[in-house]
Amino acid sequence: MASHGGVELVGAVDQGTSSTRFLIFNSRTAELITYHQTEINQLCPHEGWVEEDPYEILESVKTCIESAVNNLKGLGNGISDIKCIGITNQRETTVVWDKVTGKPLYNAIVWLDLRTASTVKNLIDKTPQKSKDYLRPYCGLPITTYFSAVKLRWLLDNSESVRKAVEEGRCLFGTVDSWIMWNLTGGVNGGQHLTDVTNASRTMLMNLHTLKWDDFLCRFFDIPKSVLPEIRSSSEIYGSVASGPLQGIPISGILGDQQAALVGQTCFKTGQAKNTYGTGCFLLYNTGPEVIESKNGLLTTVAYQFGPKRKAVYALEGAIAISGACVRWLRDNLGIIKTSAEVETLAQEVDSTHGCYFVPAFSGLFCPYWQDSARGILCGLSQFTTKHHIARAALEAVCFQTRELLEAMNQDSGIPLTVLQVDGGMTCNNLLMQIQADILQINVVRPSMPETTALGAAMAAGAAEGINVWNIDKDDATTITTDVFTPSISQSDCDVRYARWKEAVLRSMNWQTDSAPTVPLRNGFWPSFAGCFFLWSSFALYVYAQIRHISR
Repeated sequence: MASHGGVELVGAVDQGTSSTRFLIFNSRTAELITYHQTEINQLCPHEGWVEEDPYEILESVKTCIESAVNNLKGLGNGISDIKCIGITNQRETTVVWDKVTGKPLYNAIVWLDLRTASTVKNLIDKTPQKSKDYLRPYCGLPITTYFSAVKLRWLLDNSESVRKAVEEGRCLFGTVDSWIMWNLTGGVNGGQHLTDVTNASRTMLMNLHTLKWDDFLCRFFDIPKSVLPEIRSSSEIYGSVASGPLQGIPISGILGDQQAALVGQTCFKTGQAKNTYGTGCFLLYNTGPEVIESKNGLLTTVAYQFGPKRKAVYALEGAIAISGACVRWLRDNLGIIKTSAEVETLAQEVDSTHGCYFVPAFSGLFCPYWQDSARGILCGLSQFTTKHHIARAALEAVCFQTRELLEAMNQDSGIPLTVLQVDGGMTCNNLLMQIQADILQINVVRPSMPETTALGAAMAAGAAEGINVWNIDKDDATTITTDVFTPSISQSDCDVRYARWKEAVLRSMNWQTDSAPTVPLRNGFWPSFAGCFFLWSSFALYVYAQIRHISR
């Protein structure tokens, strides 16, 4: 590849649920110059619990930066060509650490973790009408296991080390962006404890209208403001990298990963939407400067704020907990594929699922149901069913869930979408994209450069006042060619299959009961082991045995 010397480059930390990457873009053309990626281990100490090691997250960021910078040097560029970096991150994942020692006080509790189910019940019970939607007028979110404030409340109730650190004024809380920012800017030696409005809007503690930590919400969760980071816009200079190969380079953009994808897809006009297919699946619809409260189970969130002097732009969001994680479960837990990419080849061997439906409610059901007690099911199995049908059913599950989101979005907005822009790691699966177009009965548009999440963070960073190397106000700020998938089945065929899917969803509901056993804490931590997204071990073993049998 030719040298890009003299060109203004922008770096982006993309810290996701399954992996971390550092990518470097050309600010003039949005071309990806180079990157490095490493996987993140997920720890599942008990059914429904999902954790990650904050140290591993931080070290993965440093490793990816160092390797990508070395790649850049190999292309003939200097570090001085990188004018700034942005950060985009898995949202809602909760980190607490000691500001004196810099050490985590607990493993990071990942966004899809379910341990807070009893905490959620207690919080809902204290509302006047015992309604999970009691706080929506303030923060736009229902009271569920998904959001950070509930996780922090659980930590305060169950971890002595966290509780003691709060009492002694040593505890800092943040989403993953805050943990990375604090460490990159110096940690115990002057690290900046801050977050941006998009991540803050996912905590249940920020008022959507004022863009500030809300006294009522903090009192409701009984969370002291002293542990919270400062809220800033999504695009401004926050500080500089304190050490390492990027020492002295400004950090000037922060966006939660789904908002970053919205920016990377240049969905800057009211009514534009994108869907990101990653560990989970997230559909965001730009509603402009207006805060719209969903009547159909969606979330109201901040889309972006490009500078402290500019107005925030809002979005409606539909969230699916399990999409790519479903494929990972087929690989790691059932072993019917060796790599995630094989699921497309396997699913293409059959022309349909032949009545097999897969509802991957491993972490309950998110939008539009918000039912923590749902659990994953495979139904419609027969002696004819093979691993090929199950692989195809897994892909269809992602697409059916997206249709549920789209229907809710159309009802809230009153303007049905006629095209869906998509991005994320799963979109390289052509079969998935075609199934999605069939089930939605609208065109699905995929950019040829799928790294729109990292691109969005780079755009926000490069556009910051004082940096000004990326003009995101231009309509042609990023010119990306696209692939278009058009529906290939009839509306009636689609509706029949969708109706059967809805029946399967009903069967997955209310499976988990309050009588499920619990395991006591041991020194504030659970024993942990690698591997995640499993159902009951007996169920997994049974299904695996059946697949082996019917595949022979």
